[in-house]
Amino acid sequence: MDRVLLEVVPEHLVYAHEAEAETGVPQQVLRQWARRGKIHRFPGDGRPSGQGHLYRTMYSLPEVREAAASYQPRAAAA
Repeated sequence: MDRVLLEVVPEHLVYAHEAEAETGVPQQVLRQWARRGKIHRFPGDGRPSGQGHLYRTMYSLPEVREAAASYQPRAAAA
């Protein structure tokens, strides 16, 4: 079943590093969720990150928070 995003408010769109800081979910996990359709991704404004890259993808913070509620990090291998 496809997820339907009911309302997108520009104030709710954040970049991966901002979503990670807010929810504690690593950026790689956010990208996997977006690839798998668990959350939606939106085009960013391309502003420089200061690390030689451009921010290109944004996520809806309420949607990330909802998905993060069931996030359980994997235990580190010994």
